[in-house]
Order: sequence, then structure tokens, then C-alpha cells
Amino acid sequence: MRINLTNVYVDDQAKALRFYTEVLGFVKKTDVPTGEYRWLTVVSPDAPDGVELLLEPDAHPAAKAFKEALAADGIPLAQFAVDDVAAEHDRLRGLGVLFTQEPVAMGPVTTAVFDDTCGNLIQIAQYG
Repeated sequence: MRINLTNVYVDDQAKALRFYTEVLGFVKKTDVPTGEYRWLTVVSPDAPDGVELLLEPDAHPAAKAFKEALAADGIPLAQFAVDDVAAEHDRLRGLGVLFTQEPVAMGPVTTAVFDDTCGNLIQIAQYG
């Protein structure tokens, strides 16, 4: 068994696609119309056949409430691994990304948290 797909709930799929590709650096993998919305996934350019991230609409009331509650409490919805949190923080800040937590070393992990512009807090983490 393995993980092949996970999701983030987004308030606007087109805006999310721009942010996750043009700012974060993911690449679009799948884009299939499904009525009002799209089955829209991105992947790491380093692993194009790896885990896909579904940019899923937060249209369901439970999804929207869940996402809003996490953000209000400062809890990230997802975490992405990076090689160097400080360098990635600087790169993203230079692109205008708003960080809610600056890089913090906590034992074997260093993390930072940013706003993805789609209603989510996302944590980046460097291990080791």
C-alpha cells in the first residue's frame, strides 16, 4: 500500500493552480473538467510520477468549515518537505508569500508556515 494522492481544499482552483505552480514550483499533472469544477492535480517536478496533490474545491460546507477552523487556530492543512527551509523561506518571501511562522528549529526538524492564498496554512519542513 502507498499514498498516491492527497488534497488541499482551495477556494478557487485557477488561483490555486497559479500559486502552486508559479510560486511553489509544482507542475500540473491532471486537469479534467468535472462539471462546475475540475479534477486538478499537481506534482513535484522532481517526481512527476509521484504523489499527486489534488487542488480540491472547498465547496462542501464541512470542508470549508474545517479549513477555516484550522487556519483560525494557526494549524497547517498540509506539510511539504524541502531541502533547506531558510532558503525556501527567503525565495518564497521574495515572491510575496506571507509567512505566519518564520523558520524555527525544533530538534531534528526546522519548519516554517505560510498562507497559500487559497485559505490554507502550509508548513514546509526540513529534516536532519
